[in-house]
Amino acid sequence: MSDNEKRAHQRLEVNREFESVDDFVTEYVTNISRGGVFIRSKNPLPPGTEVNLKFSIVSDDFQMIEGVGRVVRIDETPENMGMGVLFTQLSAESEEAVNLLADRIEARLQAED
Repeated sequence: MSDNEKRAHQRLEVNREFESVDDFVTEYVTNISRGGVFIRSKNPLPPGTEVNLKFSIVSDDFQMIEGVGRVVRIDETPENMGMGVLFTQLSAESEEAVNLLADRIEARLQAED
């Protein structure tokens, strides 16, 4: 069974705002689903760690996603080093934005099949 088949939600690409180029190189969100995000990081946090989340997605415009998550897995392979973070708390606006983006991407993927 592939990783995509094991996941409860389809993975979606995401952008993130950065305060500096160093932050961009060190850590960035590579995909998002209704349930969480994968954050590339040279220093992934251990599973169980609670993290505050703040990043932007592109839908009709830029929308800030804010909330709390918990690291549920880490990937230490050099080409994909990072951590899977499960959303544990999102603002109502953030949850709505994530769901809207997921709906659009899922509809597009189904239309391509």
